[in-house]
Amino acid sequence: MVGAVSSPVSPEIIVPVALPEGVREGNENLVKLTPAAGGKVAALIAREAQGAFLRIAITGGGCNGLSYKMKFVPAPKRGDILVRTADTQVVVDPKTALYLKGTHLDYSAAMVAGGFKFSNPNAKASCSCGESFSV
Repeated sequence: MVGAVSSPVSPEIIVPVALPEGVREGNENLVKLTPAAGGKVAALIAREAQGAFLRIAITGGGCNGLSYKMKFVPAPKRGDILVRTADTQVVVDPKTALYLKGTHLDYSAAMVAGGFKFSNPNAKASCSCGESFSV
């Protein structure tokens, strides 16, 4: 069983003090959220109550072959890599980690071209919407 403490971001968010079995600790060299992205994720976690972890996955699809997927999950899965960045707990599977290494995630509230934006140094090409890329 994993111990828990309240997160500095929100008292509703539970932060594990020990890693669940089979989950590895990563660092911001894998994926780094800006303070703006971390703040938006924390607000969405508090509002949607779907889970305290942001799962980032890369799947086949989109106009350039690969696309980003994000969702909230209640806990990491065995084999996942957990990265704590910008007061946010991000989990990725090992396959996604290969494509994600060095990626920054930012958030903008701008009315035009606002939202989450990935900056992935591994992407050789990306579409204009920023949701699809190729390596």
